Parts: sequence; structure tokens; C-alpha cells
Amino acid sequence: MKKLSFLLVMFTFACSTVFAQMTKDQIVGEWQRAKKYTKAYLDAMPDDGYTLKATPQVKTFAEQMLHIGDANYFFLSTISGKASPLGKTSLEKTVAQNKEAVTKAVMDSYDFAITAIQGMTEAQFQEEVSMGKDMKVKKGALLAKAFEHQTHHRGQTTIYIRLKGVTPPNEMLF
Repeated sequence: MKKLSFLLVMFTFACSTVFAQMTKDQIVGEWQRAKKYTKAYLDAMPDDGYTLKATPQVKTFAEQMLHIGDANYFFLSTISGKASPLGKTSLEKTVAQNKEAVTKAVMDSYDFAITAIQGMTEAQFQEEVSMGKDMKVKKGALLAKAFEHQTHHRGQTTIYIRLKGVTPPNEMLF
């Protein structure tokens, strides 16, 4: 288990480093790919699976996906300075847990993220942003963390799809 934890930390570091070396157009392309991949997950889950919980202690499939959307808005508004259309509300608390509503809300969050990135300059990725009173991080590094976050939570939903007897989408690495 210790070796696996180390490998995950190294993989995360490697992904962040590679992401930081990409051009803005490459980053936009990665977010467009992630949007398409997430849409495939949303499409794969049957309508009656959106309220499924893998165990009583975890979020529903819909809540997991809406959490991705909330985070997309949070991270990208923080990075770009562009106001989130959500204000202080949360998709998890305001969007109905059905296929149509969740899909629209999550896809809208990816559109916001992609548009926000497209509106930035590559020089802005080197600027620092505050993540609380004692933490500053470069915008490009925070963007890599935002990408990692959505990937992590999309991956968590694989088990939900399998619990409904459906094969999850194939990997979309390119």
C-alpha cells in the first residue's frame, strides 16, 4: 500500500509538471477531451442510476458529477478572475438529480472552464493566486489540480456505472 501511495504522488507530480509545460491551446484541448469523456460517463449511466449510491455513506452518481461541476466553476473562476455564474450557490444543492438536468449543469461547467482558459494569456498561468490567507499558488499549477480533481471524481463514478450493470466508457487518453 505504501508503494502504491508513493506511485500516486509521483504520478500526480508528473501530471502537474507536464501540464505546466503545455501551451494554452494544448490545455484547452485537454479540457475539451475531458468534457467529452465526462459526457460519455453521463450518457452511459441509465436514467434510474443518477440517484444511486454505491454505499449509504457516499454521494449519489448525480452528486459526484455535480461536484465536478461545482469544482470546475470554483477553480476556473479563481484562476481566471472571471465571475462564476453560480455565485455562492452549489450545483449539488440546486440541480435536480436526473440525467437531463445533471448533464446540462456539468457540461455548462466545462464550457465555463474552457472559455475561461481561452480568455487567459499564457503569461497569466505564471501569476500567483491566493487560496486562503497562507497559501499562494501559480495559476497554472492550480489549473493542473483542477484537471486532476475532475479526473479523480469521474473515475470514482466508474463503480456506480458498473453497479447498474453497464460497461463504462473506454479510456479517452487522446
